[in-house]
Amino acid sequence: MDAAATLPHVTASLNGVALAAALAGFGFIRAGRRDLHRMAMLAAVIASALFLAAYVFYHFAAPIFQFRGTGWVRPLYYALLIAHVALAALVTPMILVTLTRALRGRFDTHSRLARWTWPVWVFVSASGLVVYAMLYHLYT
Repeated sequence: MDAAATLPHVTASLNGVALAAALAGFGFIRAGRRDLHRMAMLAAVIASALFLAAYVFYHFAAPIFQFRGTGWVRPLYYALLIAHVALAALVTPMILVTLTRALRGRFDTHSRLARWTWPVWVFVSASGLVVYAMLYHLYT
């Protein structure tokens, strides 16, 4: 199987891991488990970084895949895709700054930024999975 056929499924899996880890990290910090929160959020960052690398490689190596849905679902798909891409571009530096503040022990500024970063990150990960499902499984 070639990379163009495999990488979308790999990136979706990495995106799912990042989403699950981010959700777990939220639960851990709410429960006061900073140690588990740190591990979960580092796992989310690593999965997201691997996702980004695979995603960029895929789009340099593969042709553009056209969305095949018709009717009312087409504008819905493109609206979701546009929101996903715009917020993905926005959240990437937010994640890096939030992570840097945590690693430097600046938890007051970390938590203030994380209140904005985390929901955008979760939306981007979840919407990425919906876009993937629509593109590769629901409307093929």
